[in-house]
Amino acid sequence: MARMTMIQAIRSAMDVSMARDDNVVVFGEDVGFFGGVFRCTQGLQEKYGKHRCFDTPISESGIIGAAIGMATYGLRPCAEIQFADYMYPGYDQITQEASRIRYRSNNDFTVPMVVRMPTGGGIFGGQTHSQSPEALFAHVSGIKTVIPSNPYDAKGLLIASIEDEDPVMFLEPKRLYNGPFDGHHDRPVPLGKAAIRREGAEVTMLVYGTMVYVAEAAAEEAGVDAEIIDLRTLLPLDMEAIEKSVQKTGRCVIVHEATRTCGYGAELAAIVAENCFYHLESPVVRVTGWDTPYPHAHEWDYFPGPARVGAALKKVMEKA
Repeated sequence: MARMTMIQAIRSAMDVSMARDDNVVVFGEDVGFFGGVFRCTQGLQEKYGKHRCFDTPISESGIIGAAIGMATYGLRPCAEIQFADYMYPGYDQITQEASRIRYRSNNDFTVPMVVRMPTGGGIFGGQTHSQSPEALFAHVSGIKTVIPSNPYDAKGLLIASIEDEDPVMFLEPKRLYNGPFDGHHDRPVPLGKAAIRREGAEVTMLVYGTMVYVAEAAAEEAGVDAEIIDLRTLLPLDMEAIEKSVQKTGRCVIVHEATRTCGYGAELAAIVAENCFYHLESPVVRVTGWDTPYPHAHEWDYFPGPARVGAALKKVMEKA
């Protein structure tokens, strides 16, 4: 079977989608001839031409605005923001336009667009190349937020996102870009469905992206029988998978790389408290990045690692 990195899987997803539908277009800063800063779009311009895979000016607001216009008039744009940290100039159009058009038009118009962006740290990118802004998107009604943890899911989730009728923010953990997998497929992976990465009976771990692997390492090192739930999509969220697991284990640890205050883990903790309170044997615990700008010199202290996560696992195993 073919063996792909996440970069190759993402490129293959766009290739498959462009071959299936002439309305799929790919664009962003340096994505054409250069193939993108991480080479995720390498070869697509050569294969499909400059009218379907093209470079844009350095203007995130322009990229998002163009994608919205294209989507409302029948195209399926897949736009790249070079780093998630750069999306802020386009955030206004994402929240005020892309997320609202279906509602404002009473379903007369949809916005079938995807915005791809590398996210997170782990590559010594510093404070302006390492941010994890997923909570900013999950807070906004009308858009979907996807974060894959492996190449197989990345390909399937991106195909599903391109086929979706609503705007999708597709965040790609850059620390995982070069991780290989066995197998090859051209099928969509449904949005809104979590995956159980490790079955367990003592504690539920709610994670996504890079933290899937940190959770696995922490559970092994701590000797805890943890059930690891890879959310895959933050919105729509697989509530059934979360509730079923927490009700079984009675404990919950939430791990994400983004800052703690108002991070997505706070929403997950509230969901668990509201829906599983009488099943809990100890308080929900979060392990996150610190409430500081991303520190270049202390990246691995900021980044939740197996030691910090393992301590949280041991903490929840002590009955309240």
